[in-house]
Amino acid sequence: MMKKKGSRVVAALALAGVLFSIQGMTAFAGTVGVGAAKSEMTGPGMTNSQSAGPVTEVQVGERAEEQVAGGQEASQAQDGREQAQQPAAAQSQEPAQLQEPLQVFYSAFLFGQGWSSVTPDNSPCAAPPTTWVTAMKANLVNIPGGNQVGIRYQVNLSGSGWLDWAYDGAEIGNPAGEMPLEAIRMELTGNQAASYDLYYKVLQNGSWTEWAVNGGTAGVEAAGLRVDGIRASVTAKGAGAPPETAAAYAIDPARPMIALTFDDGPRAAVTSRILDSLQANGGRATFFMVGSNVNANGSVIQRMAAQGCEVANHTHDHKYISKLNADGIVSQIVSTNQKIAAQCGISPVIMRPPGGYVDADSLAVLQTLGMPAIMWSIDTRDWQHRNAQKTIDTVLSQVKDGDIILMHDIYTTTADAAEVLIPALTARGYQLVTVSELAASRGGMAPGHKYSQFR
Repeated sequence: MMKKKGSRVVAALALAGVLFSIQGMTAFAGTVGVGAAKSEMTGPGMTNSQSAGPVTEVQVGERAEEQVAGGQEASQAQDGREQAQQPAAAQSQEPAQLQEPLQVFYSAFLFGQGWSSVTPDNSPCAAPPTTWVTAMKANLVNIPGGNQVGIRYQVNLSGSGWLDWAYDGAEIGNPAGEMPLEAIRMELTGNQAASYDLYYKVLQNGSWTEWAVNGGTAGVEAAGLRVDGIRASVTAKGAGAPPETAAAYAIDPARPMIALTFDDGPRAAVTSRILDSLQANGGRATFFMVGSNVNANGSVIQRMAAQGCEVANHTHDHKYISKLNADGIVSQIVSTNQKIAAQCGISPVIMRPPGGYVDADSLAVLQTLGMPAIMWSIDTRDWQHRNAQKTIDTVLSQVKDGDIILMHDIYTTTADAAEVLIPALTARGYQLVTVSELAASRGGMAPGHKYSQFR
């Protein structure tokens, strides 16, 4: 375990990193969203029996090649990223912003499970039948340059009545309590608010309410009914309510589900093909990104978020966190979170240790940063054989409910495999969900713990 002095250093560094992240995102808010700086999700406080007890350093087989003689980091020699083969255009900087429509992203705190994954505009953020919503937060993304527009929201908390308004990514409600929300109100702020309408509804008493708009009340207060889900969308002024068909994606906790995960990217040509297949089949995935790849792939990352996929952290330079001191771990994680948040307005809440190397000291640092370590239960070894059919056969012969599947979105052969696997797994009845969605449906996860599956 870490010495007390080291623990104090970790805590101070973590706090400094969070403060720096907030300051940096505040400066970026005019491009991505007024609330982007506050959109970092802290992670639930649930424990998992599989993670209890002392943790020793492990290497779980992501890459045998990472054990090459001389101790060179795989990120420098043989981690297979093929960055040198990327087209020059893919390595160039993306524009500071894209002309995408203004959108609202939001998340809910589910009693006994923790914060949901961030839900994109006009998609349902719904609780499983065994829990309910006790708090929420929301922020805007794709704010046009020069526009002044933000968001505020108010909740009626059972037993407390209407709480004061919260703004731009701040949480409202009571994540520490069990009392449910009964109703919500939302509206846009700023001198450009009049250019838009903000629609929202809640899942209550087994069905979704009618749309409320621009400060109206969604839900029935003081009737003993709880909010079990939230859905919201921004439209152009006078354009009318958003289409109902846009929110078809919903998780059924009674059906089998798995999490497809992709490491080491993004690489635009490969990642875009995977996103195309997910979109065509109504699925989501989790992308564990290397921070050094983020700035050159902003549009791909924005698309991930818009499709409801999970943006996640794989360190800035593919460093083994078990070989870094506390300062190095904090730097690798915080800098990557900042870069991802600057592109899409969402700061990752989970990370994957490169190579699968993690020990008790590195997990202790992750705990101060509010992040769990996500491993895997199926290793396709796509980085090694680079054979699409082998990747397909590995997954289809081993897959079970609750699996986390490891692939890498930097190889064309992985995209080839994903384009077969995504519809095939869907046809077998599996829901393709993010890691955070899988965890939320199976008991939650806690910072500083590691998880390889959720059965």
